[in-house]
Amino acid sequence: MNRYFPGAAAVTIVAALTAPVAAPHAAAATYDITIDQVTVDHSGTPKRAIAYNGQTPGPILRFKEGETVTINVTNNLDESTSIHWHGLILPFDQDGVPDISFPGIAPGETFTYRFPITQSGTYWYHSHSGMQEQEGAYGAIVIEPTAREPFKVDREHVVVLSDSHDHSAMRIMSNLKKMPDYYNRQQRTVADFFRDARENGLAETVQNRLDWGGMRMMPTDIADVQGYTLLVNGKSPEQNWTGLFTPGERVRLRFVNASAMTYFDVRVPGLDLLVVQADGNNVQPVKVDEFRIGVSETYDVIVRPTEDRAYTVFAEAMSRSGYARGTLAPREGMSAEIPELREPPILAMSDMAGAHGGMDHGGMDHGGMDHGAMGHGSMTGGSMTGMDHSTMDHSKMDHSTMAMGDKPDPFYAPGSGLTPSAANGGKFLSYADLRAQKPLYPDREATREIEIRLTGNMERYIWSINDVKYSDAEPIRLKYGERVRFKFVNETMMTHPMHLHGMWSILDAGKGKWDPVKHVVSVAPGTTVYTETEVDAPGAWAFHCHLMYHMASGMFRKVIVEGGPQAAALGG
Repeated sequence: MNRYFPGAAAVTIVAALTAPVAAPHAAAATYDITIDQVTVDHSGTPKRAIAYNGQTPGPILRFKEGETVTINVTNNLDESTSIHWHGLILPFDQDGVPDISFPGIAPGETFTYRFPITQSGTYWYHSHSGMQEQEGAYGAIVIEPTAREPFKVDREHVVVLSDSHDHSAMRIMSNLKKMPDYYNRQQRTVADFFRDARENGLAETVQNRLDWGGMRMMPTDIADVQGYTLLVNGKSPEQNWTGLFTPGERVRLRFVNASAMTYFDVRVPGLDLLVVQADGNNVQPVKVDEFRIGVSETYDVIVRPTEDRAYTVFAEAMSRSGYARGTLAPREGMSAEIPELREPPILAMSDMAGAHGGMDHGGMDHGGMDHGAMGHGSMTGGSMTGMDHSTMDHSKMDHSTMAMGDKPDPFYAPGSGLTPSAANGGKFLSYADLRAQKPLYPDREATREIEIRLTGNMERYIWSINDVKYSDAEPIRLKYGERVRFKFVNETMMTHPMHLHGMWSILDAGKGKWDPVKHVVSVAPGTTVYTETEVDAPGAWAFHCHLMYHMASGMFRKVIVEGGPQAAALGG
């Protein structure tokens, strides 16, 4: 088995000495990446990890819009591997998904990726083989635009958030298959029962427990896996990653959520956060106190610390089971107060598709649901008795009129236990706040709609789309040149970050042509969310939930785009 030793040949990035060529794409740097096994210690327990060029996270790859990059990837592991360029628009055979884009990179082999850079912003790269991403195979990408940015900054830092577990990814999956609540460390106790009885009355408390028991789930099922050490740029809270600034500077923080399973609520106490980019695309600036970043999303924010003191970058798990922490400071060695973790959220019946709350969310009618058949927010055996999806229509919902605060956030079920709020009582970013800086596509009607029901059975730990897991599913077939409207209906108790490879997802936030463009769309329990996609990328693509254990256990589809350039290269 290969191991990395300090001083061994971790390959450096080499600039190609080639003169620029004419448009459409200039020659670029060549990158050489080795993939090795290393040992890391995030929690006091050394463990095996996978590294790029001897480090995890891997080196920050910096590209320029308009160039063509060549990346030689050498696999020094004793297992097959791959690199997927998350969020990048590129030819399908360079996307890096084994068995869809290419065969993978066998042990001892070198695979050369070569593709044009047609965009700018903050992205990331990671393995799409097995569950290597959880073992450390990830890193950030920063792409410099050809045009001037619509905002000014004096300095920037890349902030990669991730989760590290003492158990291997394979062991975690095995434990989840045997006992789905194996890693739930926030289960309710007898003390909670008596407290609830005092506050709500004995009868209501008993009925509440019976309701949840009948559905064979718990209101603390916020995250499948707890017990993570949460990291900032590979450093634990005790190791305290530090980014420097000079007071008065405008500092750009490029946040990447490279976690396998952890949603983060991010704030920097004492500083306003100006959100200027979402998933690599410029948005009209939004000033907030806190924001939620889903697994695999990226957000760019600008802060302006004016005082000669340290500030804590605090990324709290949505489940409140832990936090990642770093520091912004004028000098090394400084630190600031670390906030206390907030109380864990408790799921409400409205998170179960609104079944117990008479929820009316843009025409959603969930009356008549048979909860007795439910696994983890879905139906054992794949049946949703009495549920009429045809009535769920958000297409005429004007999200732009919904101010966050007094009115409910349209991207969470009314009464949801997951609806975020800022720790200081201020502004928490919502998808409804996002408005594109410049439309990427002409605003036109979709040619058809495809319903994507997010389903699962927690008792068997199977996650699926439309009640069918990936191994049993037919590909989704799209036609080159069409515009498809995807209707995501979340029938589970989990929040799912849905990622379509190779093409952008235009999030319906009620802004018309100003709707934000993303590569990941987070769908909360009990909600229906719409996106639209211009089908402009021929080839075979992956489409999946980016919670790693959900993807690995079936919430995944192959998408085939038929027609257009390279059509002859496509396979069924």
